Amino acid sequence: MEHIALYRAWRPQSFQDMVGQQHIIQTLQNAIREQRVSHAYLFSGPRGTGKTSAAKVLAKAVNCERGPGPEPCNECPSCLRITAGNIMDVQEIDAASNRGVEEIRDLRDKVKYAPTEVRRKVYIIDEVHMLTTEAFNALLKTLEEPPPHVMFILATTEPHKLPATIISRCQRFDFRRVSLEEQSGRLAEICLKEGITADADALQYIARLSDGGMRDALSILDQISSFTDGQVTYQQVLGMTGGIPSEQFARLATAILDGDMGRLLELVEQLMQEGKSADKCLENLLYYFRDLLMIKMVPNADKLTDRVLNPADFRDMAAGFSRGRLFQIVETLNRYLGEMKYATHPQTLFEVALMKLCTMQQEAEPAVTSSAQAGVSRDSSAAGQPAAGELDALKRQIAALEKKLEQAIQAGGVSGGGRDQAAGQRQTPAAAPSPRVSSGSKLPPQLDKFIASKDSSDSNAVYKQWSTVLQAVKEERVTVHAWFVDGEPVSVMDDAVLVAFKNTIHRDTTEKPANRQVIEQVFATRLGKPYRLVTMMLRDWTDASQKSAAKPGTEELRLEHEHDTAEEKTEPWIDEAIQLFGEDLVVIKE
Repeated sequence: MEHIALYRAWRPQSFQDMVGQQHIIQTLQNAIREQRVSHAYLFSGPRGTGKTSAAKVLAKAVNCERGPGPEPCNECPSCLRITAGNIMDVQEIDAASNRGVEEIRDLRDKVKYAPTEVRRKVYIIDEVHMLTTEAFNALLKTLEEPPPHVMFILATTEPHKLPATIISRCQRFDFRRVSLEEQSGRLAEICLKEGITADADALQYIARLSDGGMRDALSILDQISSFTDGQVTYQQVLGMTGGIPSEQFARLATAILDGDMGRLLELVEQLMQEGKSADKCLENLLYYFRDLLMIKMVPNADKLTDRVLNPADFRDMAAGFSRGRLFQIVETLNRYLGEMKYATHPQTLFEVALMKLCTMQQEAEPAVTSSAQAGVSRDSSAAGQPAAGELDALKRQIAALEKKLEQAIQAGGVSGGGRDQAAGQRQTPAAAPSPRVSSGSKLPPQLDKFIASKDSSDSNAVYKQWSTVLQAVKEERVTVHAWFVDGEPVSVMDDAVLVAFKNTIHRDTTEKPANRQVIEQVFATRLGKPYRLVTMMLRDWTDASQKSAAKPGTEELRLEHEHDTAEEKTEPWIDEAIQLFGEDLVVIKE
């Protein structure tokens, strides 16, 4: 005898055979019992939930020779012929292949004729959303006012694609996904009648894989029972469907929790040797950590988990991860899963994703420590209060500023005569060594010392690590990196890094307090100790360096008027004031 697929052999032939749609079944049965059957119905919902089967059962119920009644008898000639599809008055139309206006016009012309074999004509239009706009317009008037002997049943998986004018003319029923318990019970009943021996865990896993579609569940059961000769076990289901047992996910999660990369890579290699695909493993691992998050946050998560069949056995595993880290793991895996669609080597990307999860917690701790050393307040501090290291760094910076200010005041009090002479000449102070200064640019204090230390060991060390610094800035904040990448380090002196920029806008944007804070924080993390950021224009630095090379014996470079005497030279503190506040705000009085 020819084998019939299980989903065809066990297709519902009456309302009582349908699984998981009690709210629809009861409404249709009451309508038939009270003779309030509508002329048009719209059945919508996911695939495999019984839309077309319900339409055929409804067609049999209204045309049954012993009815119409709430259930078809499935024994009279009308019921048997409708089941076999041998009655011309009950037509099932595939809208995907009959979507044009001509087919709908032909249907509209045939509607007016009375049925010849049964009580009512029934047109079941499957995948109705595939009809063209013109076809919908041709169907519209007929659907609104059909002859009394005609019933339309429209079925679709995408009701949002239907015009509102069509939906408003139908009674709409939304089919829901079949629950896990209902699917498992139905599968067990079919196995009993078909003589198939199946474990409860195996049927439950099949039900989870079907994602609420009864037809998909029966197709999987049919395939596995053929392979196992009627003996369906949980391990066989995993082997046939390419699934991974939750125990293997638990081993992966334990390795991630312990930060054991060697063990993690061994488990990945073992999965690949078993023939598992990297993208499927990553997807299932994402579901597993999602289940752990549900177990941790929801008290009774038994019905909310997808890959963990017994949540009680994994509460200890969920307790090992914090909520924040579980959220971070799910976000990371989801990002890598999206990238894997375009990856040339999916296994490598899978391994990188797992190693990223291993190092995630380890990277968080040094970041907070480096932030405290740099004196920068970070959003990730535990209670929003500055740490002891941050306060010490801030105190040192304030003490240094106070010392510089005191030195400037003392210098001004001693050399008042020289200041008056400089004021009488009304010359522009020339603290910078460059013979020409770019328009709108400002030169940093102690430029001569920066020039002298441009080839120092500290400067060379920063040059070598600059690519690492740029990458770290990009990871911290990509918008800051877009401006900062225009600069290049030219010298390091004490606790300051001098960066020269080609473009004024890039320099000014980098100088903003928020952007400077990000960069100095990266300096402290990547360069090993806190550094201040000092900036200038690259052309000014080039001119100053060339001037210094031309006069290697001079300790301090200073521009002088050709008629100036030694007493007419400007005082250093005047140059310092101009560099700090700008030439427009500094007024020299006698």
